[in-house]
Amino acid sequence: MPPPLPVSLSPHICVLPSRDLDDLLNAAFLPPLPHILQSFSPLPQVTTRTTSLVSVPHASFALRFSDLLDIEAACAEAEEQRAVRTIDWIGARINKRCAKWTDDTDSHRSPWWDELRRCIEGDHVPSKTEGWNHPVALILAVSTTAPNPLQAVAALHSRVLELPPWVDTNILRYTLIIHPENSPLSNDEAGALFNAVKKQYGLHSYLLPLSLPTPPPPPVPVPALIPRLPPPPPSREPRNLPLPPIPQTPGCPPDSSGLHTIRLTEKDIQQTARFTREFLVMSLLPWMEKCVLDWNEAFSSTRRLPSRLFSSTRRLFGSPSPSPSPSHNMSSSLSSLPLKAAMNASGQGSVSPPSQQRRLAEFATILGDLKLAVTVWEALRKDGKGGSDMLPLLLSPSPTLSLHASNALSGMQLEVSEPLPHEQLTALKYAVRWEAGISTSDFLKYPVEGERWLVWAAGNSEEPPAALLLARAALLSSQKQSKRRAALWYLSAANRLEKCGIKPLTMFFLRRAHELYNDRPQKSLSPSFWESEGQPPLETYGIDAIMSNIEHSLGINGDLTLVLSVFDSLSGRLLYTTGDVAGAVRFFLGLLRGSTGNPSRTSSSPSTGNDGENKLPYTDKVYLDDFRVAYAHFKETSPESKQLNDLKLPFTFCLTQQTQLRLAGDMQDRASGVWEAREESWKSFSKSLGRTEGLSASGKASVNEVFWVDLVLRNPLNTEINLSNVTVTVQECSAQDLSSPTSFVEVEVINDIVLGAKELRTVPISIQSSRATSLVVTHATYDFLSLLSSAEPLTSRGRRLHDTVAQRLQPTYAPDVTIKVEIEDSDQKLLVDFVGDEQLVLAQGERKELKLWLSNSGGRPIKEIWIAAGSEDEIWLGQDEDSDGTGITASTEVIQSRNSLESRKPSCIPLELDSGESIEYPIQLHAEAIGSQELNLLLVYRESEKDRFRSARVTRYYSVFKLLDVSTSSRPYQSEDHLFLVQLELSSCMKSLDIHLRQITCMSPTWLCRSLVEHELGVLAPLQSSHLVFGLRPWGRGFAAHETFKFVSSKLRDVLHGQPVESSDPPPVDLLCSYIAETRRSISRPSTLDLVSQSKRGVVTRGLAQSHPHIPRESYSRIFPLYHPESVDFIVFWEIPSQQRSGYITVSGLSLGAGHAALGPIIEEAENAKVKRSMYAETQREKEEVLDAIRNSEWNAEMNPAVLVVQEPTVTHHDFSFGPCRTSIAMTIKNYSLTHKFRFVLRLDADTNAKPSNSLLPPPYIGRLTFRGLLGPSDSAVIQPGLWITRPGTYGFGRWSLETEVLESSETAGENCDRVRHRYTQESLPEDGSSFTVSELLTS
Repeated sequence: MPPPLPVSLSPHICVLPSRDLDDLLNAAFLPPLPHILQSFSPLPQVTTRTTSLVSVPHASFALRFSDLLDIEAACAEAEEQRAVRTIDWIGARINKRCAKWTDDTDSHRSPWWDELRRCIEGDHVPSKTEGWNHPVALILAVSTTAPNPLQAVAALHSRVLELPPWVDTNILRYTLIIHPENSPLSNDEAGALFNAVKKQYGLHSYLLPLSLPTPPPPPVPVPALIPRLPPPPPSREPRNLPLPPIPQTPGCPPDSSGLHTIRLTEKDIQQTARFTREFLVMSLLPWMEKCVLDWNEAFSSTRRLPSRLFSSTRRLFGSPSPSPSPSHNMSSSLSSLPLKAAMNASGQGSVSPPSQQRRLAEFATILGDLKLAVTVWEALRKDGKGGSDMLPLLLSPSPTLSLHASNALSGMQLEVSEPLPHEQLTALKYAVRWEAGISTSDFLKYPVEGERWLVWAAGNSEEPPAALLLARAALLSSQKQSKRRAALWYLSAANRLEKCGIKPLTMFFLRRAHELYNDRPQKSLSPSFWESEGQPPLETYGIDAIMSNIEHSLGINGDLTLVLSVFDSLSGRLLYTTGDVAGAVRFFLGLLRGSTGNPSRTSSSPSTGNDGENKLPYTDKVYLDDFRVAYAHFKETSPESKQLNDLKLPFTFCLTQQTQLRLAGDMQDRASGVWEAREESWKSFSKSLGRTEGLSASGKASVNEVFWVDLVLRNPLNTEINLSNVTVTVQECSAQDLSSPTSFVEVEVINDIVLGAKELRTVPISIQSSRATSLVVTHATYDFLSLLSSAEPLTSRGRRLHDTVAQRLQPTYAPDVTIKVEIEDSDQKLLVDFVGDEQLVLAQGERKELKLWLSNSGGRPIKEIWIAAGSEDEIWLGQDEDSDGTGITASTEVIQSRNSLESRKPSCIPLELDSGESIEYPIQLHAEAIGSQELNLLLVYRESEKDRFRSARVTRYYSVFKLLDVSTSSRPYQSEDHLFLVQLELSSCMKSLDIHLRQITCMSPTWLCRSLVEHELGVLAPLQSSHLVFGLRPWGRGFAAHETFKFVSSKLRDVLHGQPVESSDPPPVDLLCSYIAETRRSISRPSTLDLVSQSKRGVVTRGLAQSHPHIPRESYSRIFPLYHPESVDFIVFWEIPSQQRSGYITVSGLSLGAGHAALGPIIEEAENAKVKRSMYAETQREKEEVLDAIRNSEWNAEMNPAVLVVQEPTVTHHDFSFGPCRTSIAMTIKNYSLTHKFRFVLRLDADTNAKPSNSLLPPPYIGRLTFRGLLGPSDSAVIQPGLWITRPGTYGFGRWSLETEVLESSETAGENCDRVRHRYTQESLPEDGSSFTVSELLTS
């Protein structure tokens, strides 16, 4: 059984009654004949046949009956004008009936949609684009009461139809003769008349006997007729006159009970029903089936073979006269009626009636031959002639249905701001057919999602039908539990209906949207989630803006309802307020929720604006203006009223957790962690000195000293607001009543603050107390919009407690965090600041003198002052000793270093300040880190040893720009005097300034540096480079290297075993300073040496933090020394005379010499040990990371210490007439180890027949070919093998191998002996091109 089709797709039958028949029906109190016949539709249990003669049962078969005169009049009207009238007519019907619907209906029924569907299905006027409304049959009806019934039949048959040429002319002509009981003709005469009509006009005739008694029988209820568009007003009437009132539904008049009735006897009803079924089964369906058969044969013939084959056949063999194909006209009884418009088709344009192929598809669809219908509709779709709108009704649910629906609507301009009326109406028809023709279950499930089709069909139209499409889509979405989407579509439908003035439905849809948004989905989340996020479980973000729009619209229309109940409902004006100003103020203030973001937009959501974008109709600015106007009006009209005394803002401006206290000397954006670190550093230092006085708590203000509360305000609204009289409430902590006034405290009041949309701003509020006490800042107060006084608490919830089992089970929090400040007497107060507040911009490595301004503002003297700086700050207290300009004459200098990584300790300033005394004290700053920097100094002071220390803070901001790019490289040097060659490259980063290089100093515990070429350390031009070459050789023969490696090895053994490291200092070290300069300045001056050590300490600490992240930073000084025994540091002194800048740049990270895996034994021991717990690593992965970091560190470096250098001799001249030439070559073996000796074995290859890898001759060695020896640390040995050369040529050095055994001393049985630590083997490279030449000495 095929699915039921919408009523609008049923056969359309026109009826043309005679005048006597109309009079007969009027006299019997009956409606017109089309209305009578329509009351018997649909017909139950009808069977049709397909082209393959398969029976198709129909549970019901609908027919549509219309008056031919109405159809002719409607076809004469312009299509666009009729579409406009249809849309307006539907809107007027909805507006007239919606008030009763909204009062009587519930959320599960939608009578407005039923009304819209009935109005669309009632459209019976033929269209130019489809043939569903084209008539398929014409019933010519007469009665036997006519003076000459046969002549009346002939007159109806000969009547010319006033239809346009694009109406299909293939219609069935049917003759109906109604024979009432009061007819002048007897039954026999009526039968003779019927036989004559059948003989003359065909078998499609029927004699319908009716009793039609007088008076008429009681009314019988019948189904309500489908509403149809009233006829257009006469053209002679002015266009500006209003439309005529909407008539009652055409058809049977309703009785007093509101039911549609008809006055026919039971016998007449049976006779009429018999006629309707016989007309359908005996005439209409057989005629349609015959048309389908004929048209299908023509359709199939065009699909069997391609047209090119037919054309070739006709060209080669000729073509007989073609057999007549089934024409659009049938036999005489089925022939088309004469059309007056058809005779004048040439003057009516080129619009043709629907194609035979489309009519085939429509007839097959009506008859239930779905296989044929789908085939033909698909062919039409591929040809671009429609069909996409019908395929969703015939195919099973699949993803392709959405594509068909989208394709059907794609040709219409529905997304523009004002779609054309006829396109709106066409899309509306499609949507109604889809919703009615597809079962609800299939229409809503995933592959189809038909509710989206309704939204597509609505487009951007703001007419009532489009709004009802959105409302229907919303209802279907709510049935799918897609409540957010349904609410959004309800809101969009209400917005459009409000513009059309349909207020009852607008209110209903807004309430439905509000209900759906309030129906929050259940969130199955752990309560700990909401607790960790700090949000209540029922709070939902992202829809506040939509909710505000819904409630704002509800508020306006709610007021309108009250106004309409008092004033005239026909006034048509939307009033804003009802007179309840206090209620309006509360309502509009509640709309200002402070949304966190704009609602998301989806591609399927309908647009609500005229520009076609998906945006909400209202913003925060509208709500804010409404509140401002309403509240200002309330204050003006009711200044003494107390109705709004409890009015509070639904949002806050203060960010409590970011609001903080700032004392004099503190920077506004400085984090407190820096000062806490400074204070901990001072406490540790004071404890190491055995002092017990302690440090007074910081964060205290003095009497009559100004401090600030940095109030962080954030505007939660999407519009600009202003706050006036912004201040804070301050109370004494000891006061029992926190509301008691504090007259001794002066608090700043800011008159007005303007915050932009979503703006975040810090507003400082100054406070000053005239006596010592403890204060707490409780609230921030302000006047919102200069109207509403508000106060926000400045307390935040304490941290979550997890100490006990009860606290972990039941959320327990520490006491609330408040802003407190201690005010102390100013008997001892040190004010500190830097002299000069200009912007400080320094060059990389610049040494700058700053001056601290110290002032004793208290009443007692200050006799002890200490200063604590950070570990990264490079400062020196006091004058610069280098200012005298004296130098040294020696090229080297030895200085002693503690070799400790211990952080800088606080320094004492040798000053005493009396009350009111001020002084400037110099400090030297060395700035080497690039970028924005901070110098944070903590000054600790007191009067005597019995007093507690107090602190003062000072901060100086400065920035450092890059001056030089410095890089170093090294390699072994083939020289007897030096082991390594180091290249130092300096590149200027300045674009316009010359840099004067004054001195280069090399510092190393082991290496002596010498310049290999004469360097002129002069001017380095902008963006230029300078290359300096140095030779390095050992100095001191590894002094203190063994002790240093032993210290590091013992400390790292404790780390690998997870044990705490004992606090001990590394062995001190002597540093050799090699100076390369014309005028040398000693680096041993206290200020320079201390600053250089601080810079080195910072570089080493940062490197250790990167390579050993699992070892705490505070443990570095107990594990690692400051200088690696093999390290080499360069210090480049520069000067820019034009800007009076000078300084130095430290180049670190170079380590020279052969290492021997000094940490190998402890690493092997740690790998074999079973350490269960470690204070440096918790997991096995972290333990492996600690072990790998130590294995790859510079303290565990390993390399072959033996290096073979072959000295290439000059060209040897020999007179071979006296015999072969006997000579030798020098091979130098160097020990690059600074701590270990090694044994070596050098073997030379004397095979002169070996094929060389290059063009060199093999060396003819004679004598000893194996050499053995022992070399101490940094020693070298020269080996001279002999050569016996018999002919001139260029000789290579051949192949050789060098075996090395690194030795270390050990004690065995109380005797010292050497054991082999490492073994290495190296061979000559085949591509080595070293050679020497022996030439023939020619004698005359």
